[in-house]
Amino acid sequence: MQTISINVNKLETTALRVREHIIKMSTDGGCFVGASLSAADLIVYLYSHFLNINKNNLDDPDRDYLFLSKGHDVPALYGTFAELGLLEKDRLKNHLSTGDHIYWHPNTHIPGIEFHSGSLGHLPSVAIGVAMDIKIKGGTNKVVCIMGDGELNEGTCWEAVLVANAYKLDNLVFVIDRNQFQANMATEDLIPLEPLHDKFTAFGAAVKRIDGHSFEALDEAFLAYPFQPGKVNVVIADTVRGKGLPSIERRADRWFCNFNATEVEGLLHELHGEDLTQLTSETLVVR
Repeated sequence: MQTISINVNKLETTALRVREHIIKMSTDGGCFVGASLSAADLIVYLYSHFLNINKNNLDDPDRDYLFLSKGHDVPALYGTFAELGLLEKDRLKNHLSTGDHIYWHPNTHIPGIEFHSGSLGHLPSVAIGVAMDIKIKGGTNKVVCIMGDGELNEGTCWEAVLVANAYKLDNLVFVIDRNQFQANMATEDLIPLEPLHDKFTAFGAAVKRIDGHSFEALDEAFLAYPFQPGKVNVVIADTVRGKGLPSIERRADRWFCNFNATEVEGLLHELHGEDLTQLTSETLVVR
């Protein structure tokens, strides 16, 4: 097992910038801002430290793979791409424009996107296929599939865990963004998921449950990969919908948001911890 030394300050700075990108993409048509903010730290950590993916190896058969099954979190993914050099930052301004492929869900026309997603519950099976192929060829590539907690209502997700264990896919990690919400309702008010750790364990997975906003906790968990030989890995990452913006955190109505320019500017100030009550209307002008 390779020891990874992380620079927490650098990761936090990168995640802050990714959140800035997410907020800026929440206007002129909007985006799924709440869920994207909850997944930002997960995605930043995975691309910065766990996965062998960079701008120079996107077509290399020895690269690692990330599948964003909860595709509506793509602003967090594109923001991470921009900060790590996989995507030109200026292209983020093309969000929802007809002249580019940057919109509400991942599109394989964007380098680094492995598979289209949007319909929930489908990419765990795709990730299994890739992980099986790697095993057959004797490769060492890692495969990560990020799912939402509400997505777990899809039976295909649980079938995927069973199949992954049947084929001993310990090169595959299912990461659950456990922000407690699906669309505009709390998960436990619709179809309760808990005890989630016990359910995945009963399906044969090797499971770790962590604070999904702690880079130290993320590093400790992923340093243990594979968690148990011959078992699929599952990381349940407890997160906060809307993380970084107290005014919208844990709010069921802040699922998809289309803010105006002034609201976006105010949210950027809030992200940086500024007291909005002290800001004048002149301050809240788009830079």
